[in-house]
Amino acid sequence: MSNLLKFDRSTTDSAANSDWRQLLEEVYQGRSLSPYSNGQTIPLYPDEILVVCRGIVRLGTLHESGDEVLLGLAGPSTPFGLPLTLISPYQAIAFSHVDIMRLSMAEIENVPSLSHGLFRHLCRRLQQTEAMLALVSNRRVVDRLRQFLLLLKDEIGQPRANDTRLSIRLTHQNLATAIGTTRVTVTRALRQLQEEGMIKLDRRRHIVIMESAIAE
Repeated sequence: MSNLLKFDRSTTDSAANSDWRQLLEEVYQGRSLSPYSNGQTIPLYPDEILVVCRGIVRLGTLHESGDEVLLGLAGPSTPFGLPLTLISPYQAIAFSHVDIMRLSMAEIENVPSLSHGLFRHLCRRLQQTEAMLALVSNRRVVDRLRQFLLLLKDEIGQPRANDTRLSIRLTHQNLATAIGTTRVTVTRALRQLQEEGMIKLDRRRHIVIMESAIAE
């Protein structure tokens, strides 16, 4: 059952995000959203741009061998879709429960403020893509995981006094798929990061990133 347009504001915010969310809520107040469960593939169409309103979406492609390759993450307010990529095949998979807003290319072209807001967020996606390229160049799994968690900190982090809590509970398999390794290897790498004092788990098994460890 679809729900009405409402953005998740529990993650790190910025003036750009606030302006973009406010614009979409003013223009499309009352519009229904498309909900997807964790692990569900989100249908993509050549004439639509999708915007995440809640949760996080994993964007990727498949090699001929069948191996999945992570291309990026789309968190709240982030646009994605076939018109924004040349990659084929291109997949969007819910990395948690997500609510998605669909915008046609015609709508975006006819509303200049939408086009402007889209451009600003595409710049952020470009920055994230460069960060992902730097991440995969690391041969050591623990270093790839460390960089990936810091990327998630910026995308879905909830800042607190001395740490940042990731708003989505991630399984070891989620993390393994994201950085291209096995669940067992991720479990060992997570244990190492805990021993280093970079991360801990809260009562709900959410990863918490310690600010003191990052500053060292």
